[in-house]
Amino acid sequence: MQEQRISRWYFGGVASCGAACCTHPLDLIKVLLQTQQEVKTRMVGMAVHVVRSDGVLALYSGLTASVCRQFTYSLTRFAIYETVRDKITSDSHRPMPFYQKVLLAAFGGLAGGFVGTPADMVNVRMQNDVKLPPELRRNYSHALDGLWRVWRKEGIRKLFSGATMASSRGALVTVGQLSCYDQAKQLVLGSGMMTDNFVTHFFASIIAGGCAIILCQPLDVLKTRLMNAKGEYKGVVHCLLDTAKLGPKAFYKGLVPAAIRLMPQTVLTFIFLEQLRAHFGIRVISST
Repeated sequence: MQEQRISRWYFGGVASCGAACCTHPLDLIKVLLQTQQEVKTRMVGMAVHVVRSDGVLALYSGLTASVCRQFTYSLTRFAIYETVRDKITSDSHRPMPFYQKVLLAAFGGLAGGFVGTPADMVNVRMQNDVKLPPELRRNYSHALDGLWRVWRKEGIRKLFSGATMASSRGALVTVGQLSCYDQAKQLVLGSGMMTDNFVTHFFASIIAGGCAIILCQPLDVLKTRLMNAKGEYKGVVHCLLDTAKLGPKAFYKGLVPAAIRLMPQTVLTFIFLEQLRAHFGIRVISST
């Protein structure tokens, strides 16, 4: 008999929140770079500008919204993916095929992206505030204040502005992260070269982070521009065409900070998740 541990449904959301707290400054810089109409400032220059203008704490602008987003977006996608995967694996007594993992991750990401859109939009706005003149800033006190003010002043439809793009990005990044992490970990363990330990988790999460970056960066740029818009875009297609005028590179604006942010975010999320699973997961006894 062998004891295994499986995640509780909320572990993914908790792990993602912990990772977001560590990588938030990088996420803020990414948003500021993506919302530039022209490439005027690079990553380091933008960070220096923020610190000089508003202080070091400005790098954590919108942290409450970032955590709120993870508690909606990531909790939903992880809960769907891991719950269904563990159920299917338990019933069939064998791992899911990769294509099923991809389909399940895409569905979980779509659902998570939609659920997390309001918090994501407030997150983008709070992060972008630091580069606006004082008279144009929205000055949300925290995530709940931002959600309430958007609902009251702009309506519930505005809370879901960019939901199509957020859901599409959520599907792609979840495919890149969850299904690729699972598959990489399964192949590594199946080779017999490594055991289920920290090194394996780190290696598999690096692969997952790289896949997620390649898949989601163009949609991430469009999502950020839509959510930060003040009425200049009529929809996704209009935003797409307007961004295309800046050239193909515009869809990968902020790629370096996005990679620097998403890679550690992915690695930390899975490391935290594996630790939560190992110490607090549900015990399952299986025959060897």
